[in-house]
Amino acid sequence: MHALTRILPAVGTALLCAPAFAADPVLDKADTAWVMVAGLLVLLMTIPGIALFYAGMVRKKNILSTLAQSVAICGVMTLLWYAVGYSLAFSEGSAFVGGLSKSFLSGIEIGTLSGSIPEMLFVFFQMTFAILTPALITGSFAERMKFSSLLVFMAAWSLLVYAPICHWVWASDGFFFQMGALDYAGGTVVHINAGIAGLVGCLMLGPRRGYGTQHLAPANLALAMIGACLLWFGWMGFNGGSGLAANERAVMAIIVTQIAAAAGAVAWMFTEWKTRGKPSLLGMISGAVAGLVAITPASGFVEPAPALFIGLLAGVVCFFMVAVVKARLRYDDSLDAFGVHGVGGMLGAILTGFFASSSVTGSELPAMWTQVSIQALSVVATLVYGGIMSFVILYVIKKTMGLRVSSDDELSGLDLATHGERIE
Repeated sequence: MHALTRILPAVGTALLCAPAFAADPVLDKADTAWVMVAGLLVLLMTIPGIALFYAGMVRKKNILSTLAQSVAICGVMTLLWYAVGYSLAFSEGSAFVGGLSKSFLSGIEIGTLSGSIPEMLFVFFQMTFAILTPALITGSFAERMKFSSLLVFMAAWSLLVYAPICHWVWASDGFFFQMGALDYAGGTVVHINAGIAGLVGCLMLGPRRGYGTQHLAPANLALAMIGACLLWFGWMGFNGGSGLAANERAVMAIIVTQIAAAAGAVAWMFTEWKTRGKPSLLGMISGAVAGLVAITPASGFVEPAPALFIGLLAGVVCFFMVAVVKARLRYDDSLDAFGVHGVGGMLGAILTGFFASSSVTGSELPAMWTQVSIQALSVVATLVYGGIMSFVILYVIKKTMGLRVSSDDELSGLDLATHGERIE
């Protein structure tokens, strides 16, 4: 019971509360055009969105390596999604994971439909999510992970963690889909999933040299601001396109996304202003991202007033997670992937259960506390499975390839040490 996959197609994906389709689906040109644009907007969120956002927050000697990570992830995840990722996530299989029947897009022709859009377009739209999610993880262990180890981890993680959890929540035979978990655009699949992987990664790698004793200031907040604004812009396709239709529900998803983002930015700004004496640009863009993260699972289920509350609460909660909790626990989540995406995703997933409205979904929903319980179970399952599997993958890599660059490479910077390039 969520949005992305309630299309009940001939192809095995479905879309919550969408009308039942006829035996022979018919292509809708408006839906197709909108989902094409939405997919491109989601791709923009990774390159250059998250690439610039993260690059602006690291030190100058690591800007190029941070950009390179997003570009490399985009390439590797695209090929893996084409080869087996899409099949594992969305072909018929068990309640846990799909099969291999659609490996290399086998059986999907140019005219094959997924509801009212070509299935090839659904493959592309979902591919952009599979690209963005691992790119988000890199923020937790920025400036210290070996590039080769990072690529191996992301490849293994996308197949062993992302694809199964995607199947759980968004495939018609996935067990959380069958249970009725609501995740319109990726609260569990994307943000909680990436957040817990990032937390495990930063703990296993250990803190950056100088963390807690030196001021590891961002090199270029102008880059970070541009990246955050590209994320904000692209998020309209991320959430608005997740119903796979050009209709009034897509419009509602977009307006609540904008409201929550603005509320998150304002809430973080005033909270920081009150506690630290000055409102920072980094705080404002971080708050906007927190609001966007929290509204993601709810965007196709709630009205504007709950979206305002979700965004305001996300801005405050994520600020204290980053500014207070992380500082006290002294773990180096470098760019706060867990503090914003993990915590914001959990908050949004639970609040979706409280505020989901049948007037938006167009169909009857279970009792509120029943829905909240289902939401909580999906959050816990994602944290447990994602956390354990991320640890196992990273442990194997640590014992074989090693996870962390040498001290000399970390001091000189990954731009020069890893890529032989630097910003003059």
